[in-house]
Amino acid sequence: MDSHPQVLQRREFLRNTTIGSMGLIGVCNTWSNTKLLVSDEDETKESAGWELGCFTRPFAEFSYIETLDGIAAAGFSSVGLMAVKLSSGSVTLADATESQVDEIREEAARRKLSVAVTYYSGPPVEQSLAAGIDATRKLIDNCHRAGCASIVLGGTANEALFDSYYDAVRSVCDYAAQQRVSLVLKPHGGLNATGPQCAEIIKRVDHASFRMWYDAGNIYYYSDGNLDPLDDVGTVKGIVTGMCVKDFTPPKEVALNPGTGKVDFAELMKRLIAGGFRSGPLIVETLAKGDLSATIANATQSRIFLQSLL
Repeated sequence: MDSHPQVLQRREFLRNTTIGSMGLIGVCNTWSNTKLLVSDEDETKESAGWELGCFTRPFAEFSYIETLDGIAAAGFSSVGLMAVKLSSGSVTLADATESQVDEIREEAARRKLSVAVTYYSGPPVEQSLAAGIDATRKLIDNCHRAGCASIVLGGTANEALFDSYYDAVRSVCDYAAQQRVSLVLKPHGGLNATGPQCAEIIKRVDHASFRMWYDAGNIYYYSDGNLDPLDDVGTVKGIVTGMCVKDFTPPKEVALNPGTGKVDFAELMKRLIAGGFRSGPLIVETLAKGDLSATIANATQSRIFLQSLL
């Protein structure tokens, strides 16, 4: 199937979704003390255009089914993809077969989750520019098939590949737009570690389908804690369309719940909103480590924290 799965409105999701209806019998037995806190005010906040979700990364040791059940149980409306453990093996959306893409889409839809984004280290231009373009077009096709709205690129730290990497990105922007898939860059160290570096790259590619997702935890992480995101975020006004939500504690820790580390998310959101980011995906990338029940509890806490910011 080439059509997108129907994306249900958040209001319908919050009214109709309960732990019992998700088929989480096994999970809920270990999660009985965690409550979903949903209110009319929460509905209003997300209906204003904010999309709250969680990446598969904190659930990396669990199956895709367990991951989706956990993300849905935590009250999120969407999932962000990294590697996922399917019945047929561990895959990313970049290397998945059509049947695996269908499984990724259908299992998310069964839990009333939209597929918000997939992470991609980027076009494999170390092989050749043509290979990089072809691989990225395949990923765009898989995103279209999965109903995945965005591809977040990690960029390259290799100066010798810099030009080819972003030439490949530019070459697929029109095709991505036709397939209704957005390409976005995140701060990820190397040559795109800061807001100014990301802004310059976006200016270089110069296409409306290529924008930025902010990642405050990475701003701290790749500067060894020396660059406060509050001092960086003013450099990305007008180009941010989403956020990988990640916190940080010294010396190099990001496996913690948002709001428990150094990132001042309340002030960060104020500055992002003032800079033009007034709606879009906020997808939690990292959480404190734990077993499945603890990870679900951490995800729930993080969802409630994000709602409090909005």
